[in-house]
Amino acid sequence: MSSSLRRFLKIALVSLILFSSLSLIPTLAQEISKTPILLDGREVFELGDSGEYSGIDRAAAVSEMLKEAVAEASGEIPVTVTLRELETSGNSIPIIEIGEDQRYLLSVTSSDAPEGRIMQQAQDWAAKIEDALERAQYERSSTYLLRTTPVSLLLILIACGVTWGLGWAWEHWLEPYLIENELELPKQVDSPTTLSTEIGAQVIINALRLVFWLFILLNISRLYPQTRQLSRSLTDSLFTTLIAKLIPLGENSYSVLDLFILIALLVGLIFVSRSVRKILRSRILRFTGLNRAAQDTVAVIFNYTFVFIGTLVILQLWGLDISSLTVFAGVLGVGIGLGMQDIAKEFISGLVLIFERPIQVGDFVDVGGLMGTVERISVRSTEIRTLDQVSIILPNSRFLESEVINWSHHSSISRLRIPVGVAYGSDTQLVKKTLIDATEEYPDVLSRPAPQVFFIGFGDSSLDFNLLVWITEPRKQFQIKSDLFFRVEALLNERNIEIPFPQQDLHIRSGNVSSDMSPDLVKSLATLSNSLATWLDHQQSQGNQQKSPPQEDSKTE
Repeated sequence: MSSSLRRFLKIALVSLILFSSLSLIPTLAQEISKTPILLDGREVFELGDSGEYSGIDRAAAVSEMLKEAVAEASGEIPVTVTLRELETSGNSIPIIEIGEDQRYLLSVTSSDAPEGRIMQQAQDWAAKIEDALERAQYERSSTYLLRTTPVSLLLILIACGVTWGLGWAWEHWLEPYLIENELELPKQVDSPTTLSTEIGAQVIINALRLVFWLFILLNISRLYPQTRQLSRSLTDSLFTTLIAKLIPLGENSYSVLDLFILIALLVGLIFVSRSVRKILRSRILRFTGLNRAAQDTVAVIFNYTFVFIGTLVILQLWGLDISSLTVFAGVLGVGIGLGMQDIAKEFISGLVLIFERPIQVGDFVDVGGLMGTVERISVRSTEIRTLDQVSIILPNSRFLESEVINWSHHSSISRLRIPVGVAYGSDTQLVKKTLIDATEEYPDVLSRPAPQVFFIGFGDSSLDFNLLVWITEPRKQFQIKSDLFFRVEALLNERNIEIPFPQQDLHIRSGNVSSDMSPDLVKSLATLSNSLATWLDHQQSQGNQQKSPPQEDSKTE
């Protein structure tokens, strides 16, 4: 499967999730009109409002009576369920009663079933109540406990086995695979490190373990009526908390679930915008003939425009009135003016860099001694890839407040200076020709403009020259300088042109010492002067002996 097809499938999947979430919002916003009757955490059927009684009150009363009937039941004798009709004002109302004493449980009214089907609805409910009571009694018997206890133990063993299996798979498969790829494959600059990869893999494995244990415990809790009721209560409480309208915003109120859906939609929007940006750069802009910097500028502008418009559309579909954000916008403006000055400063600097374009993606720049290629320009920061292949993130204000050397601005042709010093007495014309010859047949030096040699002055111990050459790749300037130094040094040695080393001459002059100095100090200085003169004479005599050629023996055999 090609990368473009995978990218297309990702975009389609995220789009489907976005529209599915948007379609669920009206459904989740609807109020639940019916309330279920629960017995041991299982739903029997649902009840709605009837007259002055709400569905919640009716369901709570019926659930409590069923729970009491099961608790009062003795042994395996089933709880009887009776259905009879009560005549009131010429109307027949079905009534459901339970127990030997025929206690009143529920009346089936016209609000519970369409006209003409009230008795059929009552018979259906009575049958469901009888089945629920029988099942509740059976689940409290010793026979049921003997059957479910081994199942619970088996589920716990399965959970332990899966936990151990995930650890074994990590130790014997996944971790060796990551280490092998880290050693064999060339490491990319933007690839995650081994440590972060291992931490991410371990987090995923532990999350899988936790999810599996929760799944097993949930299934075990559903095997027993007492724990099933507790599990159902916790689930209902969590669901109620999620759908409760707790967050007022404008004229409407929103639930925690609505907030999660909004966050998921915004995250999905950002993911889609990045994928569309990559497709735009790799599939569309590359065929327009624009340079890399212009392509990156168009892609950045499109990305932020897409995110801004998409956010407005999502907020509208989510049900939020944009006009209700005016107060929030005012507060945000005050925050930008007071506590977000640096962020606003970098944002404005980023806009200046994007539209004025003093630097562009692909330029080779020098910012405060940091030399590298501009890889990315965003509204907050700029990424520079140095010659050591290290990514450095710089705030955009650095490029506007400090001096920036842009070697690629308008043209990548640059001039390099190669300083060279030769000994006094050297033939300056030969030196000039030698330096020019060192640049010949070197591919990274331009022949036009031609290299030049300037005699810049008389140094302390050398005649100083500057070799000026023109290059087209500023990124390689250090390599070019090194290669030219090698070539110049080799040619100077070949043509017997001496390269001097720094030296200083010390002249000692005798004289009268001031009379106001102490005799001891005068004596010490005189002794030091005589010792230094003796040492210099000794060094000079040794140097003369080394320079004189050895004499041949006059005797012949």
